[in-house]
Amino acid sequence: MTTLVIDYGMGNLASVRRALEECGSDVIVSKDADDIEDANAIILPGVGAFSEGMQRLHDMGWGKALTKAVLEEKTPILGICLGMQLLADWGYEHNKTKGLGYIAGEVVKLELQNTRIPHIGWNEVSYKEENLLLEHISNGTDFYFVHSYHFIPQNQEAILGTTTHGFEFVSIVQNNNIFGTQFHPEKSSKNGFVLLRNFLKFSESC
Repeated sequence: MTTLVIDYGMGNLASVRRALEECGSDVIVSKDADDIEDANAIILPGVGAFSEGMQRLHDMGWGKALTKAVLEEKTPILGICLGMQLLADWGYEHNKTKGLGYIAGEVVKLELQNTRIPHIGWNEVSYKEENLLLEHISNGTDFYFVHSYHFIPQNQEAILGTTTHGFEFVSIVQNNNIFGTQFHPEKSSKNGFVLLRNFLKFSESC
């Protein structure tokens, strides 16, 4: 079981790698899009701006490689924080930017009154029904967030989990083999590792 962590210069690579290794996976952290061919699972981490993230992915050749692996070959992918947002059709940070388009929707700024932005810290994730990514994780479990934008999926079916910070926003998404978490599982202690193990378990079954 080999998991590829994409290094496009905008992620917490060391902590993601350590978490995945702790969960039992062999890990490749790579800037080379050709390495995607050796992966059973893909992690797209990310911290920063949507427009810069998409530009770096395209400049480094990840756009076409990801589309082939994820959409054609159905390799499982987990987007984390900005990585989740990049799965959307469009992002509006600084300017309107086309995303990867793997889950229909858009990424917009958190519009909050009397509530701190960015949203930083531990918050509950709620879900209406159990799903494979949240197996053995209690409803209302806290995960660690750092973000100023949020993902609005076009289809309700893509929403696995939500969080309230001034208002309710989407914190977990899925479309078939494509998953995303707005929070950082690698920084979310025991339950974050359970989520990563669930993703790896799903990837092994594909």
